[in-house]
Amino acid sequence: MQGKKSFTPQLFVSVNLLDLVPEDNFYRKLQTELNLHFIYKATQKYYGKEGQESIDPVVFFKILLVGYLNNINSDRQLIAFCSDSLSIRLFLGYDVHEQLPWHSTISRTRNLYGEEVFLNLFKEVLRMCVSKGMVRGKRQAVDSVFIKANASMDSLVEKEVLEDASAFVNELEENSEYKVTSTRKKLVERHHDWKAEAYKGMPANSNSNQTDENGNLIRPKYLSNHTHYSPTDTDARVSVKPGKARQLNYFGQIAVDDAHHVITGACSDFADKRDSQCLEQIVELTEENLKENGIELEELLADGGYSSGEALAYLHEKNINAYIPNFGQYKPEREGFTFNKEENYYQCTKPEGNQAKLLFKGEKRDSKGYTKRTYRSSETDCKNCPLREQCCGKSTKFKKLDDSIHKEHYDRMHQKLTQNEKYAKKMVKVRSKTVEPVIGTLVNFTNMKRVNTRGIKNANKHVLMASLTYNLKKYLRFITKKPSVLAQVLSLKQGKNFAFIKSVFPSINNSILSTPNFMILNLN
Repeated sequence: MQGKKSFTPQLFVSVNLLDLVPEDNFYRKLQTELNLHFIYKATQKYYGKEGQESIDPVVFFKILLVGYLNNINSDRQLIAFCSDSLSIRLFLGYDVHEQLPWHSTISRTRNLYGEEVFLNLFKEVLRMCVSKGMVRGKRQAVDSVFIKANASMDSLVEKEVLEDASAFVNELEENSEYKVTSTRKKLVERHHDWKAEAYKGMPANSNSNQTDENGNLIRPKYLSNHTHYSPTDTDARVSVKPGKARQLNYFGQIAVDDAHHVITGACSDFADKRDSQCLEQIVELTEENLKENGIELEELLADGGYSSGEALAYLHEKNINAYIPNFGQYKPEREGFTFNKEENYYQCTKPEGNQAKLLFKGEKRDSKGYTKRTYRSSETDCKNCPLREQCCGKSTKFKKLDDSIHKEHYDRMHQKLTQNEKYAKKMVKVRSKTVEPVIGTLVNFTNMKRVNTRGIKNANKHVLMASLTYNLKKYLRFITKKPSVLAQVLSLKQGKNFAFIKSVFPSINNSILSTPNFMILNLN
């Protein structure tokens, strides 16, 4: 007989969540392994002693964990997702009849807590990983990723100096004894003169309604952090990746241990910085996190974006063995010139040249802001040289060479990468297979593609939460799959032995109980 199910809501139902949620459920395992009781003490200073009770701090962080575990970026969607799941309700400690906190409570509480609370939770999860032997500490791989800010490019406004403010500056200057505002006024006027020429025929700001022949909005010619800012999120910066459009981003920095790909350091920075400028911060954080667990950072792996004189000097001072390819403009040798380190000059060694000396002329800052050492020959040595035109140029009568003030650090790294080239190539592969899959997982599966808050502090909290969630998933997988893997290995070995016996026994059977042998045995 065909069945037909009908639903009749019951007025009173006796339900126990412990009976409805299986014992091997992921969130029940997470509840058993993760002890968040320390959060009460860490967040106590953010509350008073009177008034209405707030959301439970442990419940708040559990809700955040659910969001990062399920790649949910919206607080409103997160609360709806938690309300609809029995296992998550059991994880949060809310029964089926209890209403979960309002989504705005999550946003306000996130802004209330300081970065140190999120960092303490990250360190606690890292400590759990270290206790299981998942972190070796010998080698750390570092990389970065852009994180989309919660602001649109259409929100950009142009940095301008109002006429009233300029007049006020003039009045202050007339009554001032020091005349300190004249330099600023010249820079502003120069900037506006350049902008008037560069923006000729372009809309004045990003909110213009001018469109092209296809109906697409015409943006200003230059949308950079120098000329524009976002009042929606003043900490977001305009940045771009090759092959992608410009957008407002934050800069996430990640350090990963090469043993089991556990994240040992994570932070956020402004997106208009270079990787090399962020190296010191991520190394300090990683070194502190490892030191608290009795581990010392020995080797650091990074790509060429982290190569700079300041970064290499910092690593050398910290006595950290780093493998970072030198940036593209580095030249280990000057063709046709040798350097005398003791007397600090370059010597021309070209056979047909005049063997001129290029003496040290001091340190100068170039147009890009780099400080370099300048070496230059005298005109008397080079003006009659037969190689002058191809060496110095048609009109120049002297030879000039520029070196970075950190050249010795670049040379030291170049020597390290070339004296054991096989090991250096191995380190490149280790870095690639260690940190890049982790960043891909964070962006695509752990909610780090976009931050739904505003401000650099909240962006740092976002990166820490995504990173500790990744480590937590690694930890649970490590402690649950290890016995099953050993069992599979044992069963595989047993299967191989059984297969070997099965393959050998038929051959013995065929050789002993063959027809001629059976006839001989029968005759006897």
